[in-house]
Amino acid sequence: MKKILAIVILAIAAFCTYWFAFKSKGGGDSGPKQQPLALKKHSEEFNKSIAETMNAYFEMKNAFVDADTVKIKQAGKKFIVLVDSIKLDELKKDTAAIYEDALAKIGDLKANAASIIMQTDITEMRHDFSWVSEALYPFFKLINYEGPNLYFQNCPMAFGEDKGANWISNTTEVVNPYLGKNHPEFKGTMLHCGSIKDTIKTQ
Repeated sequence: MKKILAIVILAIAAFCTYWFAFKSKGGGDSGPKQQPLALKKHSEEFNKSIAETMNAYFEMKNAFVDADTVKIKQAGKKFIVLVDSIKLDELKKDTAAIYEDALAKIGDLKANAASIIMQTDITEMRHDFSWVSEALYPFFKLINYEGPNLYFQNCPMAFGEDKGANWISNTTEVVNPYLGKNHPEFKGTMLHCGSIKDTIKTQ
């Protein structure tokens, strides 16, 4: 009986020694893992490439307000070239691996802008412009945008009743690129229809 008791005590002692040694080496789950940090500060060159790209986007938006298809396509071509020139390589430094996500968003931007250039109907061009805008909004969130405030705006009836669309503006004033100055139905009466959904700003 004493032998059995001694064996049990030795077994318990051995288990306790193993357990504390295991814990001291950091074995097992030690709590939530640290999340990778996103790049917080960009170079002047990177921010300049973003600003130039957005200037082309605003040219395109303003051309939609005027329903000027020639200027829309000119600005669209410029936009594609400038999107291609964004200094994305800088994002490779980021531990969150946002470079691949940003590259995918760039692909979406270029594809939808290219479709604008190919279209002949301004309504179809506006649909493509809405997709460009939808791709830009998460892109800014992804890269930790550092430029002047931008405004994500919405028109609830851009393509008819309950068929809204969004765009980005560099001013708080709503100037609608979907129901602009020369709209065939509204004749400019809906030029300021819309509201600000979100402010895109430096975090």
